[in-house]
Amino acid sequence: MLTLLSVSISTIVLINVKKWNWNALFVALAMMTFLSITTVNNSGSASWSFLSHSLAVDSLSAPLIILSCWLAPLCFLAQNVVKGNSGSLQNGFLALTCSIIFFLLLTFSSLNILSFFICFEATLIPTLVLITRWGANVERLQAGTYFLFYTLFGSLPLLVSIVLISQTTSTLMIPISEIVSLQGNTFFSINIWWVITIVAFLVKMPIYGFHLWLPKAHVEAPVAGSMILAAILLKLGGYGIIRMNAYFPDVTTLSAILTVICCWGALITSILCTRQTDLKALIAYSSVGHMSLVAAGTIVFSDWTISGAIMLMVAHGLVSSALFALANILYERTHTRNIFITRGFKMITVLLPFWWLISCAANLGLPPLPNLIGELYIITGIISWSIFLAPILGVATVFGAIYSLLIYQSTNTQSIVLSSMNFSEISPREHILILFHLLPLLSIIVAPNSCMVWSN
Repeated sequence: MLTLLSVSISTIVLINVKKWNWNALFVALAMMTFLSITTVNNSGSASWSFLSHSLAVDSLSAPLIILSCWLAPLCFLAQNVVKGNSGSLQNGFLALTCSIIFFLLLTFSSLNILSFFICFEATLIPTLVLITRWGANVERLQAGTYFLFYTLFGSLPLLVSIVLISQTTSTLMIPISEIVSLQGNTFFSINIWWVITIVAFLVKMPIYGFHLWLPKAHVEAPVAGSMILAAILLKLGGYGIIRMNAYFPDVTTLSAILTVICCWGALITSILCTRQTDLKALIAYSSVGHMSLVAAGTIVFSDWTISGAIMLMVAHGLVSSALFALANILYERTHTRNIFITRGFKMITVLLPFWWLISCAANLGLPPLPNLIGELYIITGIISWSIFLAPILGVATVFGAIYSLLIYQSTNTQSIVLSSMNFSEISPREHILILFHLLPLLSIIVAPNSCMVWSN
């Protein structure tokens, strides 16, 4: 793990300050990915692989660590406009990206709740700078403000809960071998304790109702910021809920209410996606819908829903990042994100619509892609918990297919609006960028157990 962390920082050194060295980026990609694969524990086992006294990896954190390492160099490939800036600005961008990945690796491997909280919040600062400094429009400052205050106000109750957990259990270590059940003074107090513990993660995911910061941040952030937010940072919420739920196995009343809210949020967000005109906002709202489904699965907290949540988080991280990269390819050529203007590219280029088709098919959960596997596990677990949620989840799935097909149809199959547009050819760098997003989906299809968690 120390080697993995050092590689994430040394990526800055691999880049010449005057000109980006793409060969060095791919070397960094290979090094970080293959080193991260060594952290994978035996699939089908929930045991831990200790890296030090304070760091460890299990079948829950290993897929997220690999996802973080895989996507970091792809963010460098996507942020092509940085090449036109000075060497200091390039290094500043690389430092921000690498610092986010560094804190993510520490968060996913931390065994101490306090250090987990510190690293969890440490990702806020470089992400905020990335949005406010590298965003294209003036509204990036408002987006940064939304992101900052939503995250801070949601994290304060978590800090209070950590103090209470320390006083109750006399330790801050994450439960490793057995569940440590916390007991409140009353049934009401333990439910409130559980809510203030997970509210920070619900904001970070986010679920519908806590989502107002996300579309703004995605739209105003640069493509690298959107990719990191959608692919990795949103997964901190699901990871945190799974870890902290081990302390509250007997919470039923408020968890049932929150599960219903998450399922309704997935449905409402899917309907909202069909009314969006901004391409990046549409992709951002689809992330809210998928994360609401993940939140419902983590709150139900069964073997099926937890395995499905991990599968869907990894698959969604790859697919949503690819969609944002594709949206940026169109934006760099048309300078607009309006889906009624950026369309008809099937008549201009051949391979780009193919990438859109694969990404949209994965986003809607077409067999045998892993998005479908994760959604089936979560929906099956939720329906077994309450059959009355089946119509809500069914309609949400239908609308998910509708807006995914809407993205493909709007950008590729309709007639061209800007007939005078000078559309430059898609570069090999951009094809490789999308290819490396979609290739891991094949490995998950072949070995789905690598992204599942089963209890002994």
